[in-house]
This record gives sequence, structure tokens and C-alpha cells, in this order.
Amino acid sequence: MTWGVTMDVPEPVELYDSVHRALLERTDGVVDGLLVHLARQTGDGFQVVEVWESREDFERYSAEIVGPVATEVLHGRPRRPTVVTPFAVRGLVLPRAGIAV
Repeated sequence: MTWGVTMDVPEPVELYDSVHRALLERTDGVVDGLLVHLARQTGDGFQVVEVWESREDFERYSAEIVGPVATEVLHGRPRRPTVVTPFAVRGLVLPRAGIAV
């Protein structure tokens, strides 16, 4: 079941840039189950919006890849609490990818 999530992170947008760069190096941009990823700067940090093939794919990637990479980039500094808001995906069209849900 297609699953979406927003993550509001009260950290400088430069942290996103660093973690994103490290994730691309680690994964070559290939992430099983990820359909859409976008990020934007907000007034108090940044927001990430993602659409996944399933919640399980999101949870596995977060635990196995994002968590360890973020810890490395932060050099052990604790992360500030992230507000994670799941949502039901009602429609998704990615014409160039051949995906419509």
C-alpha cells in the first residue's frame, strides 16, 4: 500500500544538505520502495516529503540507512526531535517513471 510521510526537522538546512549528499554517496540514489523524495527549507529548519511503496520500506530505510548516516554526519551529536506525520496517498502520478497510483 502506497504510504506518505512528512518530516519536519528543526535543524539548519545545511544538515539536510550534508545528510542528503552522504545518502546519495552511500546508495547511488537507488532506494528500494522510495517513489518520491523532496525537501524544502522552512522557517525553523527543513521539511522532507516522501512517498513510499509501503510503510515497512520507509521504516527499514530509516533505521538501516538514514539513522546511521545522520549519526555519522552529526558526529554523535544528538538529533533534535523530528515531527513525523504519515498520510494516506490519495493520488500519485509520475508520468516519466510510468507510475500512477
